[in-house]
Amino acid sequence: MRKVNVAVVGVTGAVGEEMLRVLEEVDFPINKLVPLASARSAGNKIEFKNEEYTVLELTESVFEEQEVEIALFSAGGSVSAHYAPYAAEAGAVVIDNTSHFRMDPEVPLVVPEVNPQDIAAWKTKGIIANPNCSTIQMVQALKPIDDIFGIKRVDVSTYQATSGAGKSAMEEMVMQMKDFFNFKLDESKHKKFPHQIALNVIPQIDKFMDNGYTKEEMKMVNETKKIMHKNIEVSATCVRVPVLRGHSESVTIWLEKDITAEAAREALYNGKNIVVMDEPQNSIYPMPITVVDRDETFVGRIRKDIYKDNVLHMWVVADNLRVGAATNAVRIAQKWLEMEGQ
Repeated sequence: MRKVNVAVVGVTGAVGEEMLRVLEEVDFPINKLVPLASARSAGNKIEFKNEEYTVLELTESVFEEQEVEIALFSAGGSVSAHYAPYAAEAGAVVIDNTSHFRMDPEVPLVVPEVNPQDIAAWKTKGIIANPNCSTIQMVQALKPIDDIFGIKRVDVSTYQATSGAGKSAMEEMVMQMKDFFNFKLDESKHKKFPHQIALNVIPQIDKFMDNGYTKEEMKMVNETKKIMHKNIEVSATCVRVPVLRGHSESVTIWLEKDITAEAAREALYNGKNIVVMDEPQNSIYPMPITVVDRDETFVGRIRKDIYKDNVLHMWVVADNLRVGAATNAVRIAQKWLEMEGQ
């Protein structure tokens, strides 16, 4: 496989740092690494494969100047909206981790384990969108079930880590916990969340829409349909929990066919990058603390509904910075290189 010039936009952020780690771990065929960030972060040093790199400023011309072939974006929607087209015009394939392009009908929205064939549509705009973190792990777990039993509806409640809101959100939770142990929690401030997150659960991620759902919840609704090419009914309740890293989801699936827990486990065992961790009698099931730094989606608490034979319940957990962001983006890049870059 040929080596390519790869830019990481937002390289100093939580997901950008994770992208570097994943690129190194999979030994991605990089000819030249181009670390990019805002003018404020330009000049900082980052390390990749035991070499030190200077972060360059993100500009409209840098992609052409550096002959970038793959541009991994994770610096916010407004940044992607402005700079991704310049990267595409310079001949790079953009893999964008923000929500800006996800629902654009001309931009493929890809989870390689679910719809790798959609990558071929990248040429229309030169952009491939990375789905929402909570959507990625859910559709990975849904795919092997849908292939055999057919999914009609999904009801999901998420338990999302603070890292999903960025580095400063993680720092806010840690500071609030310090304040708690110093008996100063009443003085602790919150900026990233609408309420204190330490020792709390907040049933709101992003802004509320007119229909009573939040933007995060509607992302799961709309992205699931686009990725799976199926008009699946989805209802989501997205909740922020005081966890640093790792999203959890309680998923209820309404199927076209009857199912058993054993049949569901067998289907999931055969799923790509799925780990079944399901021995509840021994208190063995996935938890955020057990999935950090892992590139698989973990599924447990698999059980058939008490009342309906065509309803399945399961618990899905993954590292949101990796499976839900960096790992999925790098896997898209790997698949793109396999399909287009030979």
